[in-house]
Amino acid sequence: MDKQRKKIYKRKRYVLPTILIVLLLAFRMVLPYIVKNYVNKVLADIPGYYGHVEDIDLSLITGAYTIDQLYLNKVNADSEIPFLNFERTHISIEWSSLFKGKIVSEINMTRPSLIYVFEDQQKETPEDADIDDWTKALTDLVPIDINKLEIHDGKVAFVQLSADPNIDLHLNQIELYAANLRNVERAGEKLPSNLVADAVSIGEGKLHLEGQMDLVKQIPDVDLSLSLENANVTALNDFTDHYAGIDFDEGIFNFYSEVVIADGYLKGSLKPIIKDAKLIGKEDAFLETLWEGFVGFFKFVLKNHKENTLATKVPIEGDLNQVNTKVWPTVFNIFKNGWIKAFKGMVDDDIDFKDVQETANKKSAKGKKG
Repeated sequence: MDKQRKKIYKRKRYVLPTILIVLLLAFRMVLPYIVKNYVNKVLADIPGYYGHVEDIDLSLITGAYTIDQLYLNKVNADSEIPFLNFERTHISIEWSSLFKGKIVSEINMTRPSLIYVFEDQQKETPEDADIDDWTKALTDLVPIDINKLEIHDGKVAFVQLSADPNIDLHLNQIELYAANLRNVERAGEKLPSNLVADAVSIGEGKLHLEGQMDLVKQIPDVDLSLSLENANVTALNDFTDHYAGIDFDEGIFNFYSEVVIADGYLKGSLKPIIKDAKLIGKEDAFLETLWEGFVGFFKFVLKNHKENTLATKVPIEGDLNQVNTKVWPTVFNIFKNGWIKAFKGMVDDDIDFKDVQETANKKSAKGKKG
């Protein structure tokens, strides 16, 4: 009898762990499908939008998962061009931060694209649709705060299909690196997070963006500078012809900008420069040539002839709820470039974070007195 009990005991001792292992393996096998169905339900329930993912791979040991082919578009979109199409998104725990007592994540995206089709996005959405619904849904797919973000070979585009010819303004080959977004490492720095990005624009221009941020604040502090250089201005012809009735025969387009936000107060500038521009082409029709000749006269009067540039500098300043472009300084800067001094082809770097912060503090103090 004792021997029989021992056999049963031994059998249970092996059977229970075996059943447990089998159940865990079965759960591991079905878990990706459970997660995939959950994600697809979240994407399908976004008011005014429809989305889905093709596949999700999980790694329980490393605490990582990969989302393949995430798609999102408006339900009533006429085109089949997806608003968002993320080919591959790898999400994992950032182990280096874990050793510092912070549980945060890092995201590595391969060939993500955001294509804003003007006609699709102008479609009316349901009354209960919120403009932030789709961004919140995507953020919810990452269960813990994002501290590091990498984008490889990304694309952003603005497309207008009703224009003839179609307008397609885009940035390709986007390489972006952003680190310390949740301020895991902070040694007294005002702006502890770093951002660097490079891309190729329409007209084969080279875009570079870099700066520092503090995204933990309710209204983030930022200090960013952007430059776009050596873009062939003729690549903008579809856009300029549709909206201004002019096109370029030749020329180089450069663009420089810097933006600082400190304690909710914004100060920045936009500086477009067109060099060696020629408006009238040999194949233009008579009325088109007449209009471009009229525009060309003002271009001749207002350009800097020594540098052969047409440029302006647009200052932007105000709180984030009332950011206004100053009209008269913009007009003055056109004449300043033409008759006084040509703008330099570079980011001016004349806006300092500390100065903007002092301005914000003064306005805040003045508001409290009022």
